[in-house]
Amino acid sequence: MKIKIDRLRFGTAGIPLSTPKPSTITGIQRVRELGLDAMELEFVRGVNISPELAKKIKYVAQKHDILLTAHAPYYINLNAAEKSKVEASKKRIIQSAERLHEAGGWSVVFHAGYYLKQPPETVYEKIKNEIKDIVRQLQDKGIKIWIRPELTGKPTQFGELRELIRLSQDVEMVLPAIDFAHAHARHKGKLNTAEEWREMLALIEHELGREALDNMHIHVSGIHYTEKGEKHHLNLQESDLRWEDLLKVLKEFKVKGVVISESPNIEGDAILMKKKYEQIKV
Repeated sequence: MKIKIDRLRFGTAGIPLSTPKPSTITGIQRVRELGLDAMELEFVRGVNISPELAKKIKYVAQKHDILLTAHAPYYINLNAAEKSKVEASKKRIIQSAERLHEAGGWSVVFHAGYYLKQPPETVYEKIKNEIKDIVRQLQDKGIKIWIRPELTGKPTQFGELRELIRLSQDVEMVLPAIDFAHAHARHKGKLNTAEEWREMLALIEHELGREALDNMHIHVSGIHYTEKGEKHHLNLQESDLRWEDLLKVLKEFKVKGVVISESPNIEGDAILMKKKYEQIKV
């Protein structure tokens, strides 16, 4: 069954940079030493954890009370023209979910695809049907974790908030992964005020219910962007993202789930956000 989340946790996108002798297991231990309580397994170039190792990871994560999420490989496009690429993309998401499930994890995130200059509605239907098939295959294996198409950083990528909300309504086990830096970059510097974030969270709650706010998978970093959207991630204090205001809004809405730091300085910004969040009075 899906894990019940009791609070908003903070963690790193991958093994903390300060981990001596880095491995997934020493990374989880380091996350705990740093006072954080979540870690995202980065399967960016492939699912590189064996089922045997996943079981050990589960034991260590539970021992240290670290919530695990995963980022599926980057080579995913559920709207690719070639059927072989679509099938390979689905396989990568399924493998990521299987391994995370074996490791006792909670939520797997991925970039769903590109529009490839096609009508958004056509792309939506295609991606929806492929994700339905992914969920069906996972359910057949008894795997119940959240499947999370991500809010993406470029207008050429599928993953606008309303598309993700609609997917979550149309397919079970699906909720959006909200990357606030991507939202800011995708909209060329907008979505950077408390008022706009309140609108986003209120829309999610209205359309998907309280369950969505009680199970949020969030990415935060600074971001460099142009007219075409996201360029690359920055450390929070080197960016124009009003991250302190964002944390206030998350607390105001009593959001539960996980905030994963994707800044270049992953643990530094995760610690910064967790400490700031704990100081906020609402």
